[in-house]
Amino acid sequence: MATVTSAAVAIPSFTGLKAGATAKICGASKVAASPAPMVGVKASLKEVGVAVVATAASAVLASNAMAIEVLLGSDDGGLAFVPSNFSVSVGEKIVFKNNAGFPHNVVFDEDEIPSGVDAGAISMSEDNLLNGPGETYSVTLREKGTYTFYCAPHQGAGMVGKVTVN
Repeated sequence: MATVTSAAVAIPSFTGLKAGATAKICGASKVAASPAPMVGVKASLKEVGVAVVATAASAVLASNAMAIEVLLGSDDGGLAFVPSNFSVSVGEKIVFKNNAGFPHNVVFDEDEIPSGVDAGAISMSEDNLLNGPGETYSVTLREKGTYTFYCAPHQGAGMVGKVTVN
């Protein structure tokens, strides 16, 4: 447990500082500091290590929860995924969001995904469509490799995309 002592690390209060203030430090110049309350914190190396590990673990968990958003239909109404070619980390969530030119869906090409991955498990049904603005479909890919996907109603118009999972 951390203890507070007066002889430990000092953390000054910056409430007395003014924007644009400067101090001249050279030769015999003196720098005046405002009398500010000081707080000291003393912690063992073990406690600091535990705090660092906990912070790093939180950052890793937060990064795994991050998502990339892919628009279904470009802002100008084009039949495209935006972005159409991107990379994610294993376990990163991909959110496909209806934007324009709908209805849309997201189908992974069973011949263009890593071996052993079930295209049906990560795809929307070809009959299931996102019909309204802002509707979403999310998927999390757990195998490294390259995945090609398309919008079934607009595949013939070139609405295809590719994601690389690192």
